[in-house]
Amino acid sequence: MSLAFDMMRKSSTILTHLKSKKINFFSPSTALLSPQRNPILTNRFNSTTAHIPFTSNPIHDQHVIDFPGGNVKFIPEMRFIPESSQDRIPCYRVLDHNGEQIFGTDFVQVSEDVAVKMYSNMVTLQTMDNIFYEAQRQGRISFYVTTVGEEAINIASAAALSMDDVIFPQYREQGALLWRGFTLQEFANQCFSNKFDNGKGRQMPAHYGSNKLNYMTVASTVATQIPHAVGAAYSLKMDKKDACAVTYFGDGGSSEGDFHAGLNFAAVMEAPVIFICRNNGWAISTPTSDQFRSDGIVVKGQAYGVRSIRVDGNDALAIYSAVQAARQMAVSEERPILIEALTYRVGHHSTSDDSTKYRPANEIEWWRLARDPVARLRKWIERNGWWNDMAESELRNNLRHQLLRTIQVAESVEKPPLADMFSDVYDVPPSNLCEQMKWLKETVKKHPREYPTNISM
Repeated sequence: MSLAFDMMRKSSTILTHLKSKKINFFSPSTALLSPQRNPILTNRFNSTTAHIPFTSNPIHDQHVIDFPGGNVKFIPEMRFIPESSQDRIPCYRVLDHNGEQIFGTDFVQVSEDVAVKMYSNMVTLQTMDNIFYEAQRQGRISFYVTTVGEEAINIASAAALSMDDVIFPQYREQGALLWRGFTLQEFANQCFSNKFDNGKGRQMPAHYGSNKLNYMTVASTVATQIPHAVGAAYSLKMDKKDACAVTYFGDGGSSEGDFHAGLNFAAVMEAPVIFICRNNGWAISTPTSDQFRSDGIVVKGQAYGVRSIRVDGNDALAIYSAVQAARQMAVSEERPILIEALTYRVGHHSTSDDSTKYRPANEIEWWRLARDPVARLRKWIERNGWWNDMAESELRNNLRHQLLRTIQVAESVEKPPLADMFSDVYDVPPSNLCEQMKWLKETVKKHPREYPTNISM
Protein backbone atom coordinates (compact mmCIF):
# COMPACT_ATOMS: atom_id res chain seq x y z
CA MET A 1 0.00 0.00 0.00
CA SER A 2 1.40 3.42 -0.95
CA LEU A 3 2.26 5.97 1.70
CA ALA A 4 -0.53 8.27 0.53
CA PHE A 5 -3.19 5.58 0.90
CA ASP A 6 -1.67 4.50 4.21
CA MET A 7 -1.99 8.04 5.56
CA MET A 8 -5.57 8.30 4.30
CA ARG A 9 -6.37 5.09 6.12
CA LYS A 10 -4.78 6.38 9.31
CA SER A 11 -6.51 9.74 9.13
CA SER A 12 -9.86 7.96 8.79
CA THR A 13 -9.26 6.39 12.19
CA ILE A 14 -9.01 9.71 14.00
CA LEU A 15 -12.70 9.84 14.90
CA THR A 16 -12.63 6.19 15.93
CA HIS A 17 -9.62 6.89 18.15
CA LEU A 18 -11.31 9.86 19.81
CA LYS A 19 -14.55 7.94 20.28
CA SER A 20 -12.58 5.16 21.97
CA LYS A 21 -11.69 7.78 24.59
CA LYS A 22 -15.47 8.24 25.13
CA ILE A 23 -15.42 11.85 23.97
CA ASN A 24 -18.74 13.58 23.35
CA PHE A 25 -18.24 15.95 20.41
CA PHE A 26 -21.19 18.16 21.25
CA SER A 27 -21.18 18.70 25.02
CA PRO A 28 -18.76 21.38 26.28
CA SER A 29 -18.51 19.61 29.61
CA THR A 30 -16.92 16.52 28.15
CA ALA A 31 -13.32 15.38 27.82
CA LEU A 32 -12.90 17.13 24.45
CA LEU A 33 -12.35 20.30 26.49
CA SER A 34 -10.31 18.49 29.11
CA PRO A 35 -6.66 17.87 28.26
CA GLN A 36 -6.41 15.32 31.07
CA ARG A 37 -8.81 13.04 29.21
CA ASN A 38 -7.25 13.35 25.78
CA PRO A 39 -3.43 13.35 25.62
CA ILE A 40 -3.44 13.94 21.84
CA LEU A 41 -4.85 17.45 22.31
CA THR A 42 -3.10 18.34 25.58
CA ASN A 43 -0.76 21.10 24.38
CA ARG A 44 -3.46 22.73 22.33
CA PHE A 45 -5.23 24.15 25.38
CA ASN A 46 -2.23 25.64 27.17
CA SER A 47 -2.80 28.98 25.42
CA THR A 48 -6.60 29.00 25.43
CA THR A 49 -7.53 28.03 28.99
CA ALA A 50 -8.26 31.14 31.11
CA HIS A 51 -5.90 31.77 34.03
CA ILE A 52 -8.37 33.95 35.94
CA PRO A 53 -11.77 32.25 36.38
CA PHE A 54 -14.99 34.14 35.79
CA THR A 55 -16.40 35.85 38.87
CA SER A 56 -19.43 38.00 39.52
CA ASN A 57 -17.31 40.74 41.09
CA PRO A 58 -18.53 43.95 39.36
CA ILE A 59 -15.16 45.67 39.77
CA HIS A 60 -13.35 42.73 38.20
CA ASP A 61 -15.95 42.48 35.40
CA GLN A 62 -15.26 46.06 34.35
CA HIS A 63 -11.65 45.25 33.48
CA VAL A 64 -11.44 41.65 32.33
CA ILE A 65 -13.77 38.77 31.58
CA ASP A 66 -13.27 35.10 30.83
CA PHE A 67 -14.56 34.78 27.27
CA PRO A 68 -14.08 31.52 25.33
CA GLY A 69 -10.37 31.28 24.56
CA GLY A 70 -9.11 33.13 27.63
CA ASN A 71 -9.32 36.43 29.46
CA VAL A 72 -10.14 39.58 27.49
CA LYS A 73 -9.36 43.02 28.87
CA PHE A 74 -11.95 45.80 28.56
CA ILE A 75 -11.02 49.37 27.55
CA PRO A 76 -13.16 52.53 27.46
CA GLU A 77 -11.81 53.77 24.10
CA MET A 78 -13.16 52.74 20.71
CA ARG A 79 -9.98 51.32 19.20
CA PHE A 80 -9.80 49.57 15.82
CA ILE A 81 -6.94 47.27 14.97
CA PRO A 82 -5.01 48.90 12.08
CA GLU A 83 -5.25 47.15 8.73
CA SER A 84 -1.47 46.87 8.59
CA SER A 85 1.61 47.83 10.52
CA GLN A 86 3.52 50.90 9.45
CA ASP A 87 6.67 48.82 9.11
CA ARG A 88 6.74 45.63 7.06
CA ILE A 89 7.77 42.34 8.69
CA PRO A 90 11.58 42.07 8.34
CA CYS A 91 13.21 39.43 6.18
CA TYR A 92 15.85 37.02 7.53
CA ARG A 93 19.06 36.89 5.48
CA VAL A 94 22.58 35.44 5.83
CA LEU A 95 24.30 36.39 2.54
CA ASP A 96 24.04 39.72 0.77
CA HIS A 97 23.55 40.01 -2.99
CA ASN A 98 27.27 39.60 -3.55
CA GLY A 99 27.52 36.39 -1.55
CA GLU A 100 29.16 38.10 1.43
CA GLN A 101 28.18 36.84 4.87
CA ILE A 102 26.40 39.58 6.82
CA PHE A 103 28.23 40.43 10.03
CA GLY A 104 26.60 39.09 13.17
CA THR A 105 24.14 36.85 11.33
CA ASP A 106 22.70 33.91 13.26
CA PHE A 107 22.65 30.85 11.00
CA VAL A 108 23.24 27.11 10.96
CA GLN A 109 26.83 26.28 10.07
CA VAL A 110 27.07 24.30 6.83
CA SER A 111 29.88 21.83 6.17
CA GLU A 112 31.87 21.86 2.95
CA ASP A 113 30.24 18.63 1.73
CA VAL A 114 26.70 19.92 2.28
CA ALA A 115 27.46 23.35 0.81
CA VAL A 116 29.04 21.90 -2.34
CA LYS A 117 26.23 19.39 -2.75
CA MET A 118 23.66 22.15 -2.39
CA TYR A 119 25.38 24.23 -5.05
CA SER A 120 25.88 21.25 -7.40
CA ASN A 121 22.19 20.38 -7.08
CA MET A 122 21.19 23.97 -7.80
CA VAL A 123 23.30 23.94 -10.97
CA THR A 124 21.85 20.54 -11.90
CA LEU A 125 18.32 21.86 -11.44
CA GLN A 126 19.10 24.95 -13.50
CA THR A 127 20.64 22.90 -16.32
CA MET A 128 17.82 20.34 -16.33
CA ASP A 129 15.24 23.12 -16.55
CA ASN A 130 17.01 24.70 -19.51
CA ILE A 131 17.31 21.47 -21.48
CA PHE A 132 13.81 20.18 -20.74
CA TYR A 133 12.40 23.59 -21.62
CA GLU A 134 14.21 23.37 -24.97
CA ALA A 135 12.83 19.84 -25.46
CA GLN A 136 9.31 21.17 -25.01
CA ARG A 137 9.92 23.96 -27.48
CA GLN A 138 11.10 21.32 -29.97
CA GLY A 139 7.80 19.47 -29.55
CA ARG A 140 9.37 16.44 -27.88
CA ILE A 141 7.35 16.83 -24.67
CA SER A 142 4.03 18.62 -24.25
CA PHE A 143 4.59 20.74 -21.14
CA TYR A 144 7.19 21.89 -18.63
CA VAL A 145 7.65 24.28 -15.68
CA THR A 146 11.01 25.73 -14.66
CA THR A 147 12.34 26.87 -11.29
CA VAL A 148 14.59 29.65 -12.60
CA GLY A 149 15.19 32.14 -9.79
CA GLU A 150 13.84 29.79 -7.13
CA GLU A 151 16.60 27.17 -7.02
CA ALA A 152 17.64 28.06 -3.47
CA ILE A 153 14.16 27.44 -2.04
CA ASN A 154 14.04 24.05 -3.76
CA ILE A 155 17.43 22.69 -2.80
CA ALA A 156 18.22 24.39 0.52
CA SER A 157 14.85 23.55 2.05
CA ALA A 158 15.16 19.89 1.06
CA ALA A 159 18.69 19.76 2.47
CA ALA A 160 17.38 20.86 5.88
CA LEU A 161 14.75 18.11 6.06
CA SER A 162 14.87 14.44 7.03
CA MET A 163 14.13 11.71 4.51
CA ASP A 164 11.29 10.64 6.81
CA ASP A 165 9.57 13.99 6.35
CA VAL A 166 6.75 13.79 3.82
CA ILE A 167 6.74 16.39 1.03
CA PHE A 168 3.52 17.68 -0.56
CA PRO A 169 4.76 19.82 -3.48
CA GLN A 170 3.03 22.27 -5.74
CA TYR A 171 4.53 22.03 -9.26
CA ARG A 172 7.81 23.94 -8.93
CA GLU A 173 9.68 21.78 -6.42
CA GLN A 174 11.53 19.28 -8.60
CA GLY A 175 14.71 20.40 -6.81
CA ALA A 176 13.47 18.90 -3.54
CA LEU A 177 12.96 15.59 -5.34
CA LEU A 178 16.39 15.88 -6.96
CA TRP A 179 18.00 16.34 -3.55
CA ARG A 180 16.30 13.20 -2.25
CA GLY A 181 17.81 11.04 -4.99
CA PHE A 182 15.40 11.11 -7.93
CA THR A 183 17.68 10.49 -10.91
CA LEU A 184 17.87 12.56 -14.07
CA GLN A 185 16.67 9.52 -16.00
CA GLU A 186 13.62 9.27 -13.75
CA PHE A 187 12.84 12.93 -14.42
CA ALA A 188 13.11 12.30 -18.16
CA ASN A 189 10.99 9.14 -18.00
CA GLN A 190 8.18 11.09 -16.35
CA CYS A 191 8.33 13.98 -18.80
CA PHE A 192 8.25 11.60 -21.77
CA SER A 193 5.56 9.41 -20.15
CA ASN A 194 7.26 6.11 -20.98
CA LYS A 195 6.70 2.74 -19.32
CA PHE A 196 9.23 3.53 -16.56
CA ASP A 197 7.29 6.60 -15.42
CA ASN A 198 6.06 6.12 -11.83
CA GLY A 199 2.72 7.60 -12.86
CA LYS A 200 2.35 5.19 -15.81
CA GLY A 201 1.99 8.10 -18.23
CA ARG A 202 -1.23 9.34 -16.64
CA GLN A 203 0.10 12.70 -15.50
CA MET A 204 1.24 15.82 -17.32
CA PRO A 205 5.02 16.22 -17.72
CA ALA A 206 6.75 17.73 -14.66
CA HIS A 207 4.12 16.21 -12.35
CA TYR A 208 6.48 13.93 -10.49
CA GLY A 209 5.91 11.61 -7.57
CA SER A 210 7.94 9.04 -5.64
CA ASN A 211 6.57 6.81 -2.92
CA LYS A 212 10.02 5.60 -1.84
CA LEU A 213 11.27 9.20 -1.48
CA ASN A 214 8.21 10.41 0.48
CA TYR A 215 7.33 12.89 -2.28
CA MET A 216 3.62 12.97 -3.07
CA THR A 217 2.61 13.21 -6.72
CA VAL A 218 2.14 16.74 -8.03
CA ALA A 219 -1.40 17.93 -8.77
CA SER A 220 -2.06 20.99 -10.93
CA THR A 221 -5.04 22.08 -8.86
CA VAL A 222 -3.81 25.05 -6.84
CA ALA A 223 -3.38 24.64 -3.06
CA THR A 224 -5.13 21.26 -2.72
CA GLN A 225 -1.88 19.83 -1.37
CA ILE A 226 -2.05 22.07 1.71
CA PRO A 227 -4.89 20.34 3.64
CA HIS A 228 -3.49 16.98 2.51
CA ALA A 229 -0.18 17.86 4.17
CA VAL A 230 -1.93 18.89 7.38
CA GLY A 231 -3.82 15.60 7.51
CA ALA A 232 -0.61 13.65 6.95
CA ALA A 233 1.12 15.66 9.69
CA TYR A 234 -1.66 14.83 12.13
CA SER A 235 -1.27 11.16 11.21
CA LEU A 236 2.47 11.36 11.92
CA LYS A 237 1.67 12.94 15.28
CA MET A 238 -0.82 10.19 16.18
CA ASP A 239 1.79 7.55 15.32
CA LYS A 240 4.43 9.44 17.36
CA LYS A 241 6.79 9.61 14.39
CA ASP A 242 9.94 11.72 14.55
CA ALA A 243 8.94 13.45 11.32
CA CYS A 244 6.79 16.21 9.91
CA ALA A 245 4.93 17.03 6.72
CA VAL A 246 6.15 19.82 4.44
CA THR A 247 4.07 21.55 1.80
CA TYR A 248 5.07 24.11 -0.80
CA PHE A 249 2.86 26.65 -2.56
CA GLY A 250 3.06 30.03 -4.26
CA ASP A 251 1.61 33.37 -3.28
CA GLY A 252 -1.34 32.55 -5.53
CA GLY A 253 -2.02 29.46 -3.42
CA SER A 254 -2.57 31.70 -0.38
CA SER A 255 -5.59 33.16 -2.18
CA GLU A 256 -7.31 29.77 -2.17
CA GLY A 257 -9.61 28.57 0.58
CA ASP A 258 -7.52 25.44 1.11
CA PHE A 259 -4.68 27.61 2.42
CA HIS A 260 -6.83 29.17 5.13
CA ALA A 261 -8.52 25.90 6.08
CA GLY A 262 -5.15 24.17 6.22
CA LEU A 263 -3.51 26.76 8.48
CA ASN A 264 -6.47 26.86 10.84
CA PHE A 265 -6.73 23.07 11.11
CA ALA A 266 -2.97 22.75 11.68
CA ALA A 267 -3.00 25.40 14.40
CA VAL A 268 -6.01 24.01 16.26
CA MET A 269 -4.85 20.40 16.09
CA GLU A 270 -1.16 21.28 16.55
CA ALA A 271 -0.04 19.29 13.55
CA PRO A 272 3.72 19.11 12.84
CA VAL A 273 3.66 20.65 9.37
CA ILE A 274 5.85 23.26 7.66
CA PHE A 275 4.14 25.58 5.20
CA ILE A 276 6.66 26.99 2.69
CA CYS A 277 5.29 29.80 0.55
CA ARG A 278 7.28 30.89 -2.50
CA ASN A 279 6.18 34.50 -2.72
CA ASN A 280 7.60 35.29 -6.14
CA GLY A 281 5.36 38.25 -6.86
CA TRP A 282 3.21 36.64 -9.54
CA ALA A 283 0.37 34.10 -9.57
CA ILE A 284 0.76 33.36 -13.28
CA SER A 285 -0.12 36.87 -14.56
CA THR A 286 -1.72 38.22 -11.36
CA PRO A 287 0.62 40.38 -9.24
CA THR A 288 0.48 40.22 -5.44
CA SER A 289 -0.96 43.75 -5.40
CA ASP A 290 -4.11 42.32 -6.99
CA GLN A 291 -4.27 39.36 -4.62
CA PHE A 292 -4.14 40.87 -1.13
CA ARG A 293 -3.64 44.09 0.82
CA SER A 294 -1.80 42.44 3.70
CA ASP A 295 1.97 42.51 4.23
CA GLY A 296 2.54 39.37 2.20
CA ILE A 297 1.81 35.91 3.53
CA VAL A 298 3.80 35.83 6.77
CA VAL A 299 1.25 37.95 8.68
CA LYS A 300 -1.50 35.46 7.90
CA GLY A 301 0.22 32.88 10.08
CA GLN A 302 -0.14 34.98 13.22
CA ALA A 303 -3.84 35.47 12.50
CA TYR A 304 -4.31 31.69 12.70
CA GLY A 305 -1.95 31.18 15.64
CA VAL A 306 0.89 29.75 13.55
CA ARG A 307 4.52 30.67 14.28
CA SER A 308 5.93 32.34 11.17
CA ILE A 309 9.06 33.81 9.60
CA ARG A 310 9.94 35.75 6.44
CA VAL A 311 13.13 34.66 4.68
CA ASP A 312 15.16 35.81 1.68
CA GLY A 313 14.26 33.09 -0.80
CA ASN A 314 17.34 33.79 -2.93
CA ASP A 315 19.69 33.11 0.00
CA ALA A 316 20.39 29.38 0.26
CA LEU A 317 21.97 29.64 3.71
CA ALA A 318 19.01 31.59 5.10
CA ILE A 319 16.53 29.07 3.70
CA TYR A 320 18.58 26.14 5.03
CA SER A 321 18.81 27.66 8.52
CA ALA A 322 15.15 28.68 8.70
CA VAL A 323 13.80 25.33 7.51
CA GLN A 324 16.08 23.37 9.84
CA ALA A 325 14.91 25.46 12.81
CA ALA A 326 11.29 25.16 11.67
CA ARG A 327 11.58 21.39 11.42
CA GLN A 328 13.03 21.13 14.93
CA MET A 329 10.14 23.16 16.35
CA ALA A 330 7.48 21.36 14.31
CA VAL A 331 8.60 17.90 15.43
CA SER A 332 9.69 18.51 19.03
CA GLU A 333 6.94 20.98 19.94
CA GLU A 334 4.21 19.48 17.72
CA ARG A 335 3.28 22.74 16.05
CA PRO A 336 2.85 24.15 12.54
CA ILE A 337 5.33 26.67 11.12
CA LEU A 338 4.81 29.08 8.22
CA ILE A 339 7.79 30.24 6.13
CA GLU A 340 7.35 33.00 3.56
CA ALA A 341 10.29 32.98 1.14
CA LEU A 342 10.57 36.23 -0.82
CA THR A 343 11.88 35.54 -4.31
CA TYR A 344 11.11 36.19 -7.98
CA ARG A 345 10.00 33.86 -10.76
CA VAL A 346 12.53 34.64 -13.46
CA GLY A 347 11.14 32.08 -15.90
CA HIS A 348 7.69 31.99 -17.43
CA HIS A 349 4.98 30.42 -15.30
CA SER A 350 5.10 27.41 -17.62
CA THR A 351 5.69 26.62 -21.27
CA SER A 352 2.07 27.72 -21.83
CA ASP A 353 2.88 31.24 -20.64
CA ASP A 354 4.65 34.32 -22.04
CA SER A 355 5.38 36.49 -18.99
CA THR A 356 6.63 39.41 -21.11
CA LYS A 357 2.96 40.09 -21.88
CA TYR A 358 2.29 41.22 -18.32
CA ARG A 359 5.65 42.31 -16.89
CA PRO A 360 8.56 44.30 -18.35
CA ALA A 361 11.45 42.33 -19.79
CA ASN A 362 14.03 44.55 -18.08
CA GLU A 363 12.52 43.63 -14.69
CA ILE A 364 12.99 39.94 -15.46
CA GLU A 365 16.55 40.52 -16.66
CA TRP A 366 17.47 42.53 -13.58
CA TRP A 367 16.37 39.75 -11.24
CA ARG A 368 18.14 37.16 -13.38
CA LEU A 369 21.48 38.99 -13.24
CA ALA A 370 21.47 40.85 -9.93
CA ARG A 371 19.60 38.45 -7.64
CA ASP A 372 20.52 34.99 -8.99
CA PRO A 373 20.53 32.60 -5.99
CA VAL A 374 22.88 30.17 -7.75
CA ALA A 375 25.53 32.82 -8.37
CA ARG A 376 25.19 34.10 -4.80
CA LEU A 377 25.92 30.70 -3.26
CA ARG A 378 28.78 30.09 -5.70
CA LYS A 379 30.53 33.29 -4.56
CA TRP A 380 30.25 32.17 -0.95
CA ILE A 381 31.69 28.68 -1.47
CA GLU A 382 34.46 30.12 -3.66
CA ARG A 383 35.46 32.50 -0.85
CA ASN A 384 35.66 29.48 1.43
CA GLY A 385 38.00 27.73 -1.03
CA TRP A 386 35.48 24.97 -1.74
CA TRP A 387 34.90 25.72 -5.46
CA ASN A 388 36.71 27.06 -8.51
CA ASP A 389 36.29 27.70 -12.24
CA MET A 390 37.61 24.27 -13.22
CA ALA A 391 35.07 22.47 -11.04
CA GLU A 392 32.34 24.72 -12.45
CA SER A 393 33.22 23.99 -16.07
CA GLU A 394 33.47 20.25 -15.45
CA LEU A 395 30.12 20.12 -13.64
CA ARG A 396 28.19 22.02 -16.30
CA ASN A 397 29.73 20.12 -19.25
CA ASN A 398 29.04 16.73 -17.67
CA LEU A 399 25.49 17.70 -16.79
CA ARG A 400 24.63 18.80 -20.30
CA HIS A 401 25.95 15.59 -21.88
CA GLN A 402 24.21 13.46 -19.24
CA LEU A 403 20.87 15.22 -19.66
CA LEU A 404 20.93 15.02 -23.45
CA ARG A 405 21.60 11.30 -23.10
CA THR A 406 18.72 10.78 -20.64
CA ILE A 407 16.34 12.49 -23.06
CA GLN A 408 17.41 10.22 -25.91
CA VAL A 409 16.92 7.14 -23.74
CA ALA A 410 13.53 8.27 -22.37
CA GLU A 411 12.31 9.13 -25.85
CA SER A 412 13.19 5.69 -27.22
CA VAL A 413 11.42 3.70 -24.49
CA GLU A 414 7.92 2.48 -25.34
CA LYS A 415 4.85 4.02 -23.76
CA PRO A 416 2.92 2.31 -20.95
CA PRO A 417 0.31 -0.23 -22.06
CA LEU A 418 -3.11 1.23 -22.81
CA ALA A 419 -4.55 -1.04 -20.12
CA ASP A 420 -2.71 1.02 -17.49
CA MET A 421 -5.19 3.82 -18.09
CA PHE A 422 -7.86 1.69 -16.44
CA SER A 423 -5.92 0.08 -13.60
CA ASP A 424 -5.16 0.91 -9.94
CA VAL A 425 -8.67 2.08 -9.06
CA TYR A 426 -10.97 -0.95 -8.99
CA ASP A 427 -10.11 -4.45 -7.88
CA VAL A 428 -12.59 -5.72 -10.48
CA PRO A 429 -13.21 -3.15 -13.24
CA PRO A 430 -16.92 -2.34 -13.71
CA SER A 431 -18.63 -3.03 -17.01
CA ASN A 432 -18.63 0.60 -18.19
CA LEU A 433 -14.86 0.81 -17.71
CA CYS A 434 -14.38 -2.41 -19.68
CA GLU A 435 -16.49 -0.98 -22.48
CA GLN A 436 -14.39 2.19 -22.55
CA MET A 437 -11.18 0.15 -22.74
CA LYS A 438 -12.61 -1.89 -25.62
CA TRP A 439 -13.67 1.29 -27.42
CA LEU A 440 -10.21 2.86 -27.01
CA LYS A 441 -8.42 -0.20 -28.42
CA GLU A 442 -10.72 -0.21 -31.44
CA THR A 443 -10.11 3.52 -31.96
CA VAL A 444 -6.33 3.10 -31.89
CA LYS A 445 -6.53 0.25 -34.42
CA LYS A 446 -8.79 2.34 -36.63
CA HIS A 447 -6.61 5.49 -36.48
CA PRO A 448 -3.04 4.23 -35.88
CA ARG A 449 -1.38 7.37 -37.21
CA GLU A 450 -2.96 9.45 -34.45
CA TYR A 451 -1.18 7.50 -31.70
CA PRO A 452 2.47 6.74 -30.84
CA THR A 453 3.91 3.75 -32.65
CA ASN A 454 5.64 2.48 -29.52
CA ILE A 455 2.46 2.03 -27.46
CA SER A 456 1.45 -1.41 -26.26
CA MET A 457 -2.11 -2.60 -26.83
